[in-house]
Amino acid sequence: MSSEIYSYLYEKVLEEGALDIYTESIYMKKNRPAIKLCILCKESDLDKFIKILLKETSTFGVRYNTYNREELKRKFETIDTKYGKIKVKLGYYDNELIKATPEYDECKLIAKNYDISLNEVFFEINCIIKQKIDTKLLT
Repeated sequence: MSSEIYSYLYEKVLEEGALDIYTESIYMKKNRPAIKLCILCKESDLDKFIKILLKETSTFGVRYNTYNREELKRKFETIDTKYGKIKVKLGYYDNELIKATPEYDECKLIAKNYDISLNEVFFEINCIIKQKIDTKLLT
């Protein structure tokens, strides 16, 4: 299958509501190199993604597994920065804040608009987040 199809599939599958999509290099029967395409989705969406794979790829069959998933309780807050307001994802375990992450797409836009590295944006925003957590302004 043309590698261009994978790029198309990544966009299509994510637009259709997949939780994630990734590929792995593998070897199939007779030691033939291949690409394994994996889509993580809600069980209720399984038929939709099987149909996409059968219609859009060279495969004649789809294997699937059911997995359990645990996730942090999430909450979003907006913080003020020198670049404007930024959305921050907060992750809680047992009602305790254990993670806080700036939204990637907003940081990427800042990096482009201000012509600075994405690393610099993440560093600056994460410093603000830490300060807000330490002073209990984010909880």
